[in-house]
Amino acid sequence: MNKFEGYRCSICGAEYLPGQVVYACPRDGGNLDVVLDTDSIKKKFQAEDITSRTEPSLWRYLPLLPVSEPAGDSTPLHASGWTPVFAMPRLAEKLRLKHLWLKDESRNPTASFKDRASAVVVTRAREIKAEIVVTASTGNAGAALAGMAAAVGQKAVIFAPKSAPQAKVAQLLIFGAKVILVDGTYDDAFDLTVKAADEFGWYCRNTGYNPFTLEGKKTAAFEIWEWWIEAHRDWHKKDSGLDNHPPLTIVVSVGDGNIISGIHKGFKDLLALGWIQNLPRIIGVQAEGSAAIANAFHAGTESIAPVSANTIADSISVDLPRDGVRAARAAQHTNGTYITVSDDEIVKAIAELGAQGVFAEPAGAAAYAGLVKGTSLGAVGAEDPVLVMNTGSGLKDVRAALQAVVPAPIIEPTLDALKKLL
Repeated sequence: MNKFEGYRCSICGAEYLPGQVVYACPRDGGNLDVVLDTDSIKKKFQAEDITSRTEPSLWRYLPLLPVSEPAGDSTPLHASGWTPVFAMPRLAEKLRLKHLWLKDESRNPTASFKDRASAVVVTRAREIKAEIVVTASTGNAGAALAGMAAAVGQKAVIFAPKSAPQAKVAQLLIFGAKVILVDGTYDDAFDLTVKAADEFGWYCRNTGYNPFTLEGKKTAAFEIWEWWIEAHRDWHKKDSGLDNHPPLTIVVSVGDGNIISGIHKGFKDLLALGWIQNLPRIIGVQAEGSAAIANAFHAGTESIAPVSANTIADSISVDLPRDGVRAARAAQHTNGTYITVSDDEIVKAIAELGAQGVFAEPAGAAAYAGLVKGTSLGAVGAEDPVLVMNTGSGLKDVRAALQAVVPAPIIEPTLDALKKLL
């Protein structure tokens, strides 16, 4: 069965066959959506055929992905996805919410959400026999590509701004990728990557440029769908008024826009299959110093004006979001909104999540910071069941994490010194 019919431009609606285009729409440069053959999928699969699977990774959703199952089923390529959801009762009480959970993407093989996209893109690269896969990254996307590529012996080249956190650069190098640091911004690295791919025939993984990145990221929506089914069952057992609660609200940080767009795409696929009846509400959170999509959303336009990005959250620091239109629509089409948070609020959120046992990098903590602000603004109500996405590990940026805590004291190795401190 051919699950992959082609592409549709998210701007002009033009449709293309699989072999006609590779990246963006030739007419207007719009992002391309992969079009699945939902009719064929519905004939062959029911929802229960997916939810009954035991594969603990994103590959449990293979019937809903536009790639074949990758070789090497014991490699890290098969370990992406199926991340845990944790209850956050103390934070819920603090924010006066009835139900609050956190989905922890730091549990992915290279410790970020970006492994989902890279696992699918590397699989696609192997299918089309690409010799080299290249991407621009502030660190996480590059680490994900480098790790997934290393797992199957795929050559990878990473362009990153020289300002990328050293922990992330170390990951790139350890995984054996060819790493080139650019004396410029992420956006400069992005543009250079596209030019290099065109010049040398490399397969470009760039976020918001390669349509298959969205297909990897949408698998988070499938996991949330499965988890939500179980949450409903648990609530019915406890007779907690389940039938009267508002729809699930998902809060996610946004940089170039591809993660929120991917989550939206996953739920739209489920809706097209008839496996859900309504879309969850999606709220995007941007740093105040990198808020191009939030600015457009609140201005009521799909024209994304670039900004001069400046935020501690490097993973969402983007001048011109490459998936801005679809990212704005993700909130607009689900009755969601956009919230902006300061770097101080992000740093505070790192500490608050840490006190719950979750070590989030600044971009991941930004989502929780947005929820805090959203409750105070009335964008999130007490009755709303809320799921916050932590998109990456705090170990990715230890320098930022240290800003969230009081430095550890240094004492002499004596009991008297300890007593004095206490």
